[in-house]
Order: sequence, then structure tokens, then C-alpha cells
Amino acid sequence: MADEDECCGVNENLIRSPGYRRALLIVVILNVVYGVIELFGGFLANSQALKADALDFLGDGSITFLGLLAIGWSLVWRARSALIQGVFLGLLGFWVIVSTILKAMTDTPVEAGLMGLFAVVALVINVIAVLPLLPYRDGDANMRAVWLFSRNDAIGNVAVIVAAGLVALSSTRWPDLIVA
Repeated sequence: MADEDECCGVNENLIRSPGYRRALLIVVILNVVYGVIELFGGFLANSQALKADALDFLGDGSITFLGLLAIGWSLVWRARSALIQGVFLGLLGFWVIVSTILKAMTDTPVEAGLMGLFAVVALVINVIAVLPLLPYRDGDANMRAVWLFSRNDAIGNVAVIVAAGLVALSSTRWPDLIVA
């Protein structure tokens, strides 16, 4: 009987390699540390988009930590871990939508300069986080999930940067709320 970990062409040596563990640990640290910093920046700039991105950083750090823990698990449990990661992101998205709708009912201005600054740093952090993951982006579901989170976050950071520019040009908070 074949080992369940070999059934889907998953390279167990790649999954258990010290390089992969190190890459995940780097991503966890970058996401958690900058998530806290950006959350502070979101409150400082009164930016819902920054707060949403900060929560995404913290969520990605937690999810990546789960991926790090899942390395030694069987294929079935790693698949379940990937499902948990997806559900977590869905719940996070729901919270962001609700809080953004509530924030739209206020008229507090957004500090576009600070918003843009924190968003540029977030983009740099996400690009740095993607680099150690590149060799592993075609691995199992957890590997692909961590890679996709970091890549998509970098794309989202560009949207926050553009929104900061639009907030500065329009003197309204709507670009911030739309991107959030």
C-alpha cells in the first residue's frame, strides 16, 4: 500500500526541508511584526484600508504559523489545515466588510501621507516575504496557500498606495473605504 503522502505527487523532502521551515518562519515574523506596526499606522492615519491590511498581515502570520506546524502532518491533515486557512480568510474578509460599512457612516478624514507611507512599507515587507517562498510555490496545498497569501498581499498593497494617492487628490475618504 502506498504511503498517503505519495499519492498526489507531493515531494515530502521539499516539505520537510530546513529551507522551507526557515522560509515559513521568516514569513511568520515579518507578517506578525509588521501587522502590529501597520495596525498602529492605520489608527494613526485613520485609514480603514491600513487597518484591514494590518489584520490581514496578522492573519497571514497566524495562518503561516499553522502551515509551519503542519509540516510533519499527514497529507489529510495538511489538507484540513489548508481548509482552515481558507475559512479564516473568509471570516476575516467578512469582518473587514462589516467594519468598513460602519466606518463609512462617519466623517473622519484620512491622513493620506501616512496611509501611503505605511502602504509602501507593507509592499516592501510582502515582497521580502515572497522571495524565500519562491522555491516552494508549487508544493502542497499549504505551500501554495502561503505563497498565494504573500503574493496577493503585495498586489493589495499597490491598491492601498493608489487609494492613498486618491485620498490626497480628492480629499475624501472613499478611496480608503473602497480599498478596505
